[in-house]
Amino acid sequence: MAQKKSSRRTADDKAAAAARREARRARTERARAQAEERRKAAKRKQQLVRFGTIVGVLVLLVGGYFLVTSLGSDKPDTPPEGATSDYGLVVGEADAPKEIVIYEDFLCPFCGQLEQTVGDQLDAAVEAGEVNVEYRPIAFLERISDYSPEAANAFAVVLDASGPEVAKEFHDLLFDNQPAESGPFPDEDRLVEWAVEAGATEDDVRPGIEDMAFEGWVEAASDAASDAGVDSTPTVLVDGEEVEGRSVADIAAAMVGTGG
Repeated sequence: MAQKKSSRRTADDKAAAAARREARRARTERARAQAEERRKAAKRKQQLVRFGTIVGVLVLLVGGYFLVTSLGSDKPDTPPEGATSDYGLVVGEADAPKEIVIYEDFLCPFCGQLEQTVGDQLDAAVEAGEVNVEYRPIAFLERISDYSPEAANAFAVVLDASGPEVAKEFHDLLFDNQPAESGPFPDEDRLVEWAVEAGATEDDVRPGIEDMAFEGWVEAASDAASDAGVDSTPTVLVDGEEVEGRSVADIAAAMVGTGG
């Protein structure tokens, strides 16, 4: 009987142990399943966060693009009335035997020297029908001062509001009163004052000068000059050929000399 009881206990013990093992396996499986579910949930959350971040970045990029585009719309690149398609002002007869193009910056001291050296002679040659001159102001020295684009914009405003003759007079006044590259630089009121002195009406030009109405056109003019290979001011073309003078005097001689 003892042997039989012992056998029964052993069988019972084995059954209990098996039950415990089964229970442990079940718990382990449940724990694994729960862990796997947590892992999948964490992965889904991570993916959602990553997706949300990407969407957020795209929203910022797209929004930034439209913001920049919107801001750019305040800077029209449409030309002022009276400007040429090459961002300039032509004075003189279209059929004059000699054509001169001057890329210039109202802050450039060499441009100022050239204007002082040859300006009166050019005016006389234009009056005599011997030459036409296209003045193409650009903001070449914008890296030095905002006066460079501000003066070019003011020129465009005067051209648009008051016509070529007043714009040419204003052009000359800007060089007559040219500041040093180190400043001090004329402010908006002074630009308006010179515009009025040239023959413009203050109410016609002040808003455009203060608001930089033709800033986009000035930028486009500067880009077009760069695309054309202009890397310094003044750059002068006589009958389509760039003057390669070593000094302002050499360039001036090529501009007013009889050889063209």
